[in-house]
Amino acid sequence: MSRAVKTVDDCLAACPLFAGLTGERLEEALRFFDAREKTYKKGAALVRQGDAIPAFGLVLEGMVRVCCHDMQGNRVIMATVGPGGTFAESLSYLKVTASPIDAEAVGDSRVLWLTTARLHGSVRGGGGCDCQMSDRFTAMLAQRTLSMNDRIQVLSKRSLREKLMTYFSQHVRLRGSLAFEIDMDRSDLADYLGTDRSALSRELSRMQRDGLIRYSKNRFEIIRAELLEEEL
Repeated sequence: MSRAVKTVDDCLAACPLFAGLTGERLEEALRFFDAREKTYKKGAALVRQGDAIPAFGLVLEGMVRVCCHDMQGNRVIMATVGPGGTFAESLSYLKVTASPIDAEAVGDSRVLWLTTARLHGSVRGGGGCDCQMSDRFTAMLAQRTLSMNDRIQVLSKRSLREKLMTYFSQHVRLRGSLAFEIDMDRSDLADYLGTDRSALSRELSRMQRDGLIRYSKNRFEIIRAELLEEEL
């Protein structure tokens, strides 16, 4: 669930690597990561399972979906990354030669690719920029760990209804409102929750009938807010 941003400057400011940097300091940081911008059409593959991962991506425009496949070939959505968000950071840093994930453009997108080469080797013996960027990269990974904890909280629930209420609770907490939109259609949400679309549609209908939620397409409203107390 990414913060909404509109311009390239907003995207850079939303990323822990570049937050607060302007002018020459920002240019120096971009050179440190050998930043390269690339555009993609809707549906284009940015990363395929089995690819080497020489760089990680910062989304400047559009949206990128990160997925993997289980042993039966079922798609599992790991994250949906919007402007200002990043993906494949750890894989790039670890110099992974066979990616365990796929990443594709949900719509026409622009991505800033960033390498981690200068974070290795003598980084701690380097100049001030090296140390600062290393610290910022570590902070970014820590933030990603927290966001992954949200996903673990969802998947740890036993029933589909519990998974949905936990997922909705996270959106309520993020948006500060009981009414919100999600950035996934039914098929994508089913893949994210580890279920099938038919089961998801049935459960949403039951939850609406039971007076827990109201929804239309990808817009939802929580009616029984007391059910979110434990999650919030």
